[in-house]
Amino acid sequence: MSTQALPRRTRFRARATAGLTALLLPLAAMVGLASPAQAATSATATYTKVSDWGSGFEGKWTVKNTGTTSLSSWTVEWDFPSGTSVTSAWDATVTSSGTHWTAKNVGWNGTLAPGASVSFGFNGTGTGSPSGCKINGGSCDGGPTVPGDNPPSAPGTPSASEITNTSVKLTWTAATDDKGVKNYDVLRDGVKVATVTGLTYTNTGLTAGTDYSYAVQARDTADQTGPVSGSRAVRTTGGGTDPGPGPGPGAKINLGYFTNWGVYGRNYHVKNLVTSGSAQKITHINYAFGNVQNGRCTIGDAFADYDKAYTADQSVDGKADTWDQPLRGNFNQLRKLKAQYPHIKVLWSFGGWTWSGGFGQAAANPAAFAQSCYDLVEDPRWADVFDGIDLDWEYPNACGLSCDTSGPAAFTNMMQAMRAKFGANNLVTAAVTADASSGGKIDAADYGGAAKYVDWYNVMTYDFFGAWAAKGPTAPHSPLTSYPGIPQQGFNSAEAIAKFKAKGVPSAKLLLGIGFYGRGWTGVTQKEPGGTATGPAAGTYEQGIEDYKVLKNSCPANGTIAGTAYAHCGTNWWSYDTPATVTSKMGWAKNQGLGGAFFWEFSGDTANGELVSAISNGLK
Repeated sequence: MSTQALPRRTRFRARATAGLTALLLPLAAMVGLASPAQAATSATATYTKVSDWGSGFEGKWTVKNTGTTSLSSWTVEWDFPSGTSVTSAWDATVTSSGTHWTAKNVGWNGTLAPGASVSFGFNGTGTGSPSGCKINGGSCDGGPTVPGDNPPSAPGTPSASEITNTSVKLTWTAATDDKGVKNYDVLRDGVKVATVTGLTYTNTGLTAGTDYSYAVQARDTADQTGPVSGSRAVRTTGGGTDPGPGPGPGAKINLGYFTNWGVYGRNYHVKNLVTSGSAQKITHINYAFGNVQNGRCTIGDAFADYDKAYTADQSVDGKADTWDQPLRGNFNQLRKLKAQYPHIKVLWSFGGWTWSGGFGQAAANPAAFAQSCYDLVEDPRWADVFDGIDLDWEYPNACGLSCDTSGPAAFTNMMQAMRAKFGANNLVTAAVTADASSGGKIDAADYGGAAKYVDWYNVMTYDFFGAWAAKGPTAPHSPLTSYPGIPQQGFNSAEAIAKFKAKGVPSAKLLLGIGFYGRGWTGVTQKEPGGTATGPAAGTYEQGIEDYKVLKNSCPANGTIAGTAYAHCGTNWWSYDTPATVTSKMGWAKNQGLGGAFFWEFSGDTANGELVSAISNGLK
């Protein structure tokens, strides 16, 4: 990476992103290839793009026996456009004739009992999607619907009453369905705990003084599930004031990322934290990024980090750097900032989208990696500047810019080694995925096991959707909750937080992520989400992305969906958070008992720090 470092968004998307956002999840686009006019066959086939790394992708087909008798074999056929092809496959025999592809079961997975399913996968090249799917000669009827039968609507957000130390009564309004609702699944922290036929449920056996999140999902007579209702936060009585370790109530965290490359084209410096009024409102800064190379933590940008000379007018304290002083650059400016605002803690963040490829080698010897990081962070030249370390691994045992195969325990082992080396007096944190889809990135690593070693997780609840899907559908990149028509289930903040809780991460160790930027498309005629587009909208530094400070004037928000804002102006469609939606999200975070919030990144805010102020005020 050059000194003109890549903006953070590049670190998120292997395919066409490089900008200023942080830590994101590559899109897992579910493609339903149904032919609604054809009656359902005795089997279905559904396609998922598991990951995409620009030069190639991983695909997966899932075959399900929807009939009443066993299948003895299965064959899936589909067409790829010219230029897209399968390069390798597993758990099926895949052949082709021109652009037509055929996959047949192997000997051990051909027999499927009624209701059973099996998956096979492949690696491919190209950008096309499958079409014309057939399963055993009939229509695949893929996706979560039954042809000719719409799924039910979302039930009403449940209300909570009769809350005790160990129980709560939930009540909700009915969903609707064209052929009738059969029952409702009750979800606690994203996990089904009951199925009931009525509109009420009493959950017992809870823990006193503990935060829970409840939602409801309807099933119709064909057993199709509809969208999940809104979430209701519940805290049982008793049990003291704090359900677990972490920052805890009354000490909410307001953490911002400061990028070393921002001092170049963006002309954003540590002093801007003072002039914007943000310094007095934040609690922590993550300095991004250090690199991970050859199993070690290394410097990211030596010039910006500790060599750039600051003039008096650029400097936090109004004093110019001299040529012979031992420390200059951002590190020295952060030292001056902490002298004026001693409440601020600074962590050095390592990795990011572009530099996460080195974590796999580092995971092979976590103790040695932790030692190298400690030696760098605690270098005598700047040891007083940093209060700990943040690891931004995108993603453990999953795919980002490259694919990691370290295994689900690697992340826990690494965080355990970090804590052992940095000790109790230093902060140890991690930025983590928000992909709550079934079998997605949260499921790929043992985040629950690692939680005991970290002070908190920065949950990257943004960049769920964007113009890397150039034709759309338009969708908010940082939805707080799900909504009818959302392109991918599990891609929203509420489900991500619920999934981490379900895996045993204390709510006070989870920070909600806010993006100080918008993502947008052009060629859009529809105001509401779900419209088609011709490509990414123009941005100052990169297509498809723009700072909040620009969008608030160039394309003001004129709608809200799922707890965030969107704007349609001309043929451009943008989604981004505003002070109003940030305030609402902070209220939700407090109700969930979260440790606070973090954001990517300072330079996207207005000159007077509107968004930082909204986070600060909302967390009070």
